[in-house]
Amino acid sequence: MYLMILGAPGSGKGTQGKLLAEFLKVPEVSTGELLRAAVKQGTALGKEAKKNMDRGELVPDSVIVGLIKEILDSKEAARGVMMDGFPRTVAQAQAVDKLLAGKKAKVDRVVLLDVAEEELVKRLLARAAKEGRSDDNLESIKTRLKVYHEQTQPLISYYEKQGVVRRVPGMGSVDDIQKRAQAAVKA
Repeated sequence: MYLMILGAPGSGKGTQGKLLAEFLKVPEVSTGELLRAAVKQGTALGKEAKKNMDRGELVPDSVIVGLIKEILDSKEAARGVMMDGFPRTVAQAQAVDKLLAGKKAKVDRVVLLDVAEEELVKRLLARAAKEGRSDDNLESIKTRLKVYHEQTQPLISYYEKQGVVRRVPGMGSVDDIQKRAQAAVKA
């Protein structure tokens, strides 16, 4: 099963994506984690990505699509994959569709975590205090939410037209949200 988890920054995609991947027994691909690892390692990609991430901007499509292609071509992803944080734009979604079509597959389900914006800001500021992430400051958060609304919202419409989006309320306990997400995947 090829699925994605979408939602604004701070909506819980990472947590819920990991749990859904375990539930479905498919690898979880978090572009955010891949990029943060590259930043930490100081690779050329990591340095390029850090500039964008610190400004709250998206990392260029060519870099991300290349990473996703490598993962989709791996043996571990033969049964499917849970994509967290990708795609974020319609252009990226079309690139994923093309990659999957080459495997005679398609996106089976998109889980969309709905969380109120004031809660998102609260969560991201709390995460910044706890983890010290440079991309979780108020200015960057505002930029990231603006980018999300401008670029990622059309992605939701793109997948809604395909009939694969399932909206999941992203408030409550991790377990409650996960139960709703699992039910959405099965729907």
